[in-house]
Amino acid sequence: MKNKKFEISQYLNRVIDAINHLDRESISKFIDVVLETYNRNGTIFIFGNGGSGATASHFAGDFIKGVSFGLDKRFKVICLNDNIPGLAAIANDISYDDIFIEQLKNFVKEGDLVIGVSGSGNSVNIIKAIEYAKKINAKTVALCGFDGGKIKEISDLAVCANINDMEISEDIHMIATHCIKQVIMDLLSKK
Repeated sequence: MKNKKFEISQYLNRVIDAINHLDRESISKFIDVVLETYNRNGTIFIFGNGGSGATASHFAGDFIKGVSFGLDKRFKVICLNDNIPGLAAIANDISYDDIFIEQLKNFVKEGDLVIGVSGSGNSVNIIKAIEYAKKINAKTVALCGFDGGKIKEISDLAVCANINDMEISEDIHMIATHCIKQVIMDLLSKK
């Protein structure tokens, strides 16, 4: 039987290493693009599958309540994986690969921000949505892990956990989004 304390330390040390290797400049640019979208009254769309979908939902909640609370001008953030009936209907009647692109077609416009969250960076439904967003001149950001996959290549900006571990990639994505939230709250409170 393996040593439990050793296994815990090993995992946490890998998280710390991933944090230490996270590109701070990409997070700074992510903050800039979120604020630019806010300043031009654009909408932020975010989405992912599984754990990445939970991160997307959490990000939307943080901005709808946490960041927007008390502001006269609020952030407009929509998490596309939160509309379960719409998502299920698209998956059933069209294709699971189209669950995000079909929703974007209803709402996204030039100048909006589209954020795809994918540990592997290769989820077809995320890729299709980002490609569509780019086609209509929306800004795109990839939150990815591993080597970034296809979404890192096609997005305007990528925040990549750059570790071959799904759970740690998801940990890093949550840390990055909480960092973005806190920095933006601090910046807006100083205006």
